[in-house]
Amino acid sequence: MGIQDAESQAQSAKIRPIDSKGRSNDDAASSFKNVQVGRDNLSTALPPHDTYEGKHRWDPSAEWTSREERQVVLKTDLWLLSWLCVMFFGLQLDRGNLSNALADKFLDNLNMTGDHLNNGQTIQLLGFLTAEFPVQFLTKRYGFRRVLPIMMFSWGIVSFAQAWITDINGFYITRAFIGVCEGGFIPGTILYATYFYTSKELSVRLAVFWSTLNVARVISALMAAGILKMRGIGGHPGWFWLFLIEGLLTVVLAIISFLYLPASPTNTTGPIFRKPWYTERQEVILINRILRDDPSKGMTALKEPATWADVKNTWSDRSTWGIYFIGLVAYIPASPVQGYLTLTLNRIGFSTFDSNMLTIPSAVLQIITMLALAYSSDFFNERTFHCVFGELWIMPLLVALITLPDGGREWSRFSLITLISGYPYFHPIVSSWLSENTFDVKKRAIAAATYNVIVQVGSLISSQIYRNYDKPYYHQSNKVLVAICALSLVAFFVQRQVLVSMNKKKEEQWNQMTEEERSHYQNDINARSEDGNKRLDFTFAI
Repeated sequence: MGIQDAESQAQSAKIRPIDSKGRSNDDAASSFKNVQVGRDNLSTALPPHDTYEGKHRWDPSAEWTSREERQVVLKTDLWLLSWLCVMFFGLQLDRGNLSNALADKFLDNLNMTGDHLNNGQTIQLLGFLTAEFPVQFLTKRYGFRRVLPIMMFSWGIVSFAQAWITDINGFYITRAFIGVCEGGFIPGTILYATYFYTSKELSVRLAVFWSTLNVARVISALMAAGILKMRGIGGHPGWFWLFLIEGLLTVVLAIISFLYLPASPTNTTGPIFRKPWYTERQEVILINRILRDDPSKGMTALKEPATWADVKNTWSDRSTWGIYFIGLVAYIPASPVQGYLTLTLNRIGFSTFDSNMLTIPSAVLQIITMLALAYSSDFFNERTFHCVFGELWIMPLLVALITLPDGGREWSRFSLITLISGYPYFHPIVSSWLSENTFDVKKRAIAAATYNVIVQVGSLISSQIYRNYDKPYYHQSNKVLVAICALSLVAFFVQRQVLVSMNKKKEEQWNQMTEEERSHYQNDINARSEDGNKRLDFTFAI
């Protein structure tokens, strides 16, 4: 926060004084105590780099009221968060319309089976994975305001091109191109948002992002219910018009995004906004609140390219390995149920219209549960047990789905599927957790891309779990999902214990140091920027 309002904290958190240019005052160093362990106490010891876009607004002595800070955050929510949600809407619209198309005899029209559908999803994910790392390098080289809208424009073009596919080969080709065009968009957008929000605010904002995906599920279901009734117009099936209309809508949103997005928190002007979003005073508040929460954001410019050395450094960080494994397995248990929602409803007797309409309750439920979980995680400043709650939500429902007798009981089956699909999605919390524990912007970009790649590998696995031989109730497949759910719970507890152990070792080494050693250690700015989250005075969030 911007105000040091606790006198005791101010006394214990004083560090070596620095001048306005960030240089240490050696003569006065001995009269100050060391900073407390923890990232939020490091800001004065780590001034921003000269290349940082907000360096001219950095002021270690700046103070502001909580009301002023709320105004800055509200303005950021209204101008930035709202439009990022619109872009996320475009992502889900083109990523999820295939599920809507399945209810309109899409598979029958192309002489495809559920296994062909799985293969197409796998091809899309492989394209997605291929683009993930190149996109992160491109965003760091050319900036978010250019790369993200271009990606959106590209997948919008491919999406409406799907309207003209006539066979399995066309389906596979368009799936591949959509995956390539979408790969890297989500971690790129998350990293972009970190320049405007503190770590404590991030998980709730990310929950809003993913809530937008569920809002898109609701809106796309409503749109699909109407558009699919256009079957026969121009001699085309309903899914033809669905792909065409929703793809063109995404292209329009991409063009607006290119004109709308700001280059950085202190460079918000553009073709649409001739005046800055923030006043000079608000820019000072915005930059300093961000840097006091996470000084690493000032260590590099937004467009500073990442290197392969950064990749090696990121992948060798033991603190993130558990989160990567969590990304691989944690989202699998609910994914097949969600992906096959309309198809399952259609197969157990619901009409095309009803199948699309019945996806809405699960989307609304997930918006509520996800936002509540993210808010609780921020309020209690806890990550592990909140994610565990999401897994524990899914497991008994999957068991109930397995034990439900075949035939009839459509509404009971629908209720279980809806509750599973509407589970508290903890992906925003894990993404924020990873961001908190990296302490380096380039490393954060690479870690986010790595995590998202692994999540997509998990999606690839989940797309192959529901097989044709097991339909329509997928009893054997759901047993596999229960086992993976149990593995996910173990992974969360192991990761938590690893971080607790690493924090404890840091604390033991810290306590063994003399006051003079601590003072020297904390004021070695070069070593601080190089060591990142390996520093003894950096504690991992758990």
